[in-house]
Amino acid sequence: MSVDLIFYTNPQSRGRIVRWMLEEVGVPYKTEVLEYGTTMKAPEYLAINPMGKVPAIVHGGRVITEGAAICAYLADVFPEAGLSPKTAEEKANYYRWLFFAAGPLESALSNKAVFKEKPEADKEMTLGYGNYRNTLDALSIAVKANPYIAGDRFTAADVYVGSHIGWGMQFGTLEKRDEFVDYFARLQDRAACVRAAELDDALVKETSEA
Repeated sequence: MSVDLIFYTNPQSRGRIVRWMLEEVGVPYKTEVLEYGTTMKAPEYLAINPMGKVPAIVHGGRVITEGAAICAYLADVFPEAGLSPKTAEEKANYYRWLFFAAGPLESALSNKAVFKEKPEADKEMTLGYGNYRNTLDALSIAVKANPYIAGDRFTAADVYVGSHIGWGMQFGTLEKRDEFVDYFARLQDRAACVRAAELDDALVKETSEA
C-alpha cells in the first residue's frame, strides 16, 4: 500500500512535535530521517524546504513546513481525529495560543537558551515578545483558563503548546510554575504522546549505536 504522507524529521529536533501530532491523527505515514549538515542540506530536501530544517511533511504532493502550521493542517485535513476547534470560543483560543506559542513563546525561550541574558529595556520594543517575564505571564493565563488550551477538549494546539512547555521545563528555559506542571501532566500520558516519544527515542538510540 502506498503512503500518501511523508514525514521529514530528526528525532532530536522539533520534529518530535509533528511526530506526536501524527500519532494523534492516526493515519499511515512514512518517516524520512535526515541528518544535520548532510541530508538536511542536500538539494533533494532543499527542494522541499529551502530552509534546510525539519520538520516538514509532504501530503498528496503538497509541502507543509513549520511545526504549528503542520499541526493545524493535519487537524484540518483529518477532521475525524477531532483535533480542530469546533465552537467560536474554541476557535478564538485555539488560534490565539497556537500562534502565540509559534511566535512570542518560541522566540522568548530560544533567546533565553542561546543568549542567557535579558535584553535592555529600550530594546524590548524591537522584539515580538517584548520580554521573557511578560511572555511567561501570558502563557500562565492560557493554561489556567481551561483544562486545555482551546477549552475543555484536547486539540492540535495542545500538541504544539504542550511540547514547548514540556521541553522548556525539561531544559530549564521555562520556569516550573505549578500551572505549567499541571497542564503538561494532563498531556504527557496520552497514548499518542507516549507512542511518539517511544518511536523517536528508538531512533535516537539507533543512530547513536550506528
